[in-house]
Formats: sequence, C-alpha cells, structure tokens
Amino acid sequence: MHINCTKCGTTTSIESELDLKSFGCSNCKNLFRYNGDLKILRQFDYHPLDILLEIGKKATFDSVEYEIINRLIKKFHSIYYWREYTLKSKEGKIVFLSESDGHWILLEEIPEEYDSSRKFKTLTHNDIKYDLYEHSQCNIVGASGFFDYELPNSNIQIIEYISPPNIISIEKYQGSETTFFGRHVSKAEMKKAFHNTPLPSRTLVGAIQPFSINFYNAAIVFCVISILILITQLFVNQNRTETFVLSKEFSFAEFDNKDFVSESFTLEGGSAPMTISVHSDVDNSWANAQIALVNETTNDEIYANKDIEYYRGYTDGENWSEGSQGEKFNICGVGEGKYHLVITPQKQPNDMTNTKMSVTAVWKRPSMWNFFISVLIMGISLIFIYSANKFFENRRWESSDYSPF
Repeated sequence: MHINCTKCGTTTSIESELDLKSFGCSNCKNLFRYNGDLKILRQFDYHPLDILLEIGKKATFDSVEYEIINRLIKKFHSIYYWREYTLKSKEGKIVFLSESDGHWILLEEIPEEYDSSRKFKTLTHNDIKYDLYEHSQCNIVGASGFFDYELPNSNIQIIEYISPPNIISIEKYQGSETTFFGRHVSKAEMKKAFHNTPLPSRTLVGAIQPFSINFYNAAIVFCVISILILITQLFVNQNRTETFVLSKEFSFAEFDNKDFVSESFTLEGGSAPMTISVHSDVDNSWANAQIALVNETTNDEIYANKDIEYYRGYTDGENWSEGSQGEKFNICGVGEGKYHLVITPQKQPNDMTNTKMSVTAVWKRPSMWNFFISVLIMGISLIFIYSANKFFENRRWESSDYSPF
C-alpha cells in the first residue's frame, strides 16, 4: 500500500493491506481522512525529542515477523508522552508496541471485560492480581501511517493495572471499550527484534519494568544453597575427631636455634585448621618458635613464626606486666595428606633461667565457621536485594496517583 501526501508529496509505503480510513503523514504531520482521496482533517504540532520508529519497518517477536503500519503519540497529564505503534503480520495478526521514556511494552487485544471504575484498586486476570496504576485521560498529539479507523477527536480514557512484568490496559472512547494484555520488552529483545535499530534512550523506571533480581527466587536459592552446604559439611566430617599431631618438650640445651624434624603423620578427611600451642618459662625475656608444616607428597611448605614475650616490673609504686608465657595460633585450611613438622626453638641468649619450650599441634575437627560465614554473606546479600527492590518499586510508583508507598 502506497500513499502520496497531497500536502508535501512524501510517499509512505507498507506491504500490508487494510481498509484505509485515515492516513497520517510523517513529514508534514497532517492527518487525512481517506475516502478514495485524501482530505485534511488537522495538522499536529508535536515535535518528538527522541527517536521514532519508521512506518513500514519490520520486527520479529515470538518468531512472527510484523510490520509497523501506524504510529500514535498520546499525551498524559500535559507533560508525559506515550508512543504507540501498531504492528501487523502477513497472516493479519495485530499487536501493539508502546514506548515511554525508553521502556517498551508489547500488547495484544484480549476479549475479557472488567469493571474498571476507580473504586476497584485491583483486578484479577488469569488468577494473578494486578494493581491500579493509571486512571486518567489522554489525547492524540501525533499520528502517522495507515489506520483502518477514524481517529477520535475526543480524549481517550486510559486505565492500567500492573503486575510487573505484565499489564492490563483498558481504553475507552466514543462509547467503546477495549482491553489489552501486555508484557515488558527488554531493550535487548527490542534490539534483536528490530535488528539493532537505534532506540530511544531509557530513563527512570518503567511501569512494568522488572527488577533485575527476583527477591523471593533469590531467597529460595540461598536457602537451598545453605542447606546443601550444611548437609555436605556434616557428611564429609561425620566421622572426624581431633587428631593430636605433636606434643613435645624441647630443651634449649639441645635444640636452641636447631631444627627438630617430627615423625611423619597422615591426615584424612576435609580441610581443617591445625592449632599450635607454644609455651616457655620466659621471665623478662623472650623465646621464639619457627614452625614449618611440610607436605611430603607435594613438598609444599607452610611457615609460621611465633614470639613468646613476658615482662614485668615495679614502676611508680605499681606492679606491671605485659605479654604471656604461652601463645596459640592456627595454620588454616590444612587438607588431608602426609606431613611432618620442622620446629626451630630459640630463646634470648642471656636468659639463663629458661631451659625449655613445649609445643603441641592438634589438627582440629572442622568447625561450622565456614557455613555460618556463608549464611551471613547470603543474608546480607538478601537484605541488600530487598532494600534495592524497595527503592526500585518506590521509583516505579512515583508517577502514579495510586502508589502503595
């Protein structure tokens, strides 16, 4: 179908055929009644600030190819604009594509009728509750393309109920009422449908734009993960007990600044911390233990160095002390395998009273610490997701007179 505008001479073409009643020229913005010839009805003065999709452009949704046959621009509350495209397939199927602030909704007419008076703040469709979002009037400020009906001169009443990412939209004008069901269309889907055609920039939050993370689904996933971590940890460590690896007393007369190599020992089971306790009778002096845990299979070595210091005295009429004669520390994440320890005791050279050092090493039963840390991290993540979702919903309802917030 081809129409040459009698006002500016611009040709507009589509492949679809329809019973033409009205025509709008994209160039001169005149609206014509068609009855074999074109008769000017009015001229629109709206000048769009953003990208508009062209009449005749092709798009594919749900594996069906459509063609844009017309475009309407509607104005709400004197400041908001809504662009609505009618798309027709070769088989004659009609869908509607609406855009506002770069957010897209794909709608299709449905036969259901609902009582949409203001006293009803909710609507149930297919057992899903929808909340009233918009109940206002709009008027057409721009029209282009081919129409098989005469465009109304009067205001159009728009009633919208939302349950993101879906919407029920009801239009009333000139005694008729039409109900539409729509779904949110992401920008990625739009790019794919229109083969990377430039699209309007997206701002604010769309009426049915979904939040990027579903809080309830995330909560369920985190609960399942927590249960799996708990079951796994209990199963892997059900027969684990503490394993005493070493308990030895060193004489400084024999081992001062000399290496001691322990007998080999084998650890079996999941990773767990090895707790090493060091004690020496230091008194106004220090001692030191250098410890290396050697994996005899891989030759990997883990080193630790611990000072033991204890000082005391009497100053300004008060007794004081600092430090301790014993220290305890962990070598974390020691897995199963065959190991030995290399220990080098050392003491302050001029300390003649301290004669020995004792070292004890225990491979502990794995604690639930990792499980609780995981649960804590997931809990904090859920709180963050919930708060972000709440903020997102507040922004969604900012432009509605029926906000639940």
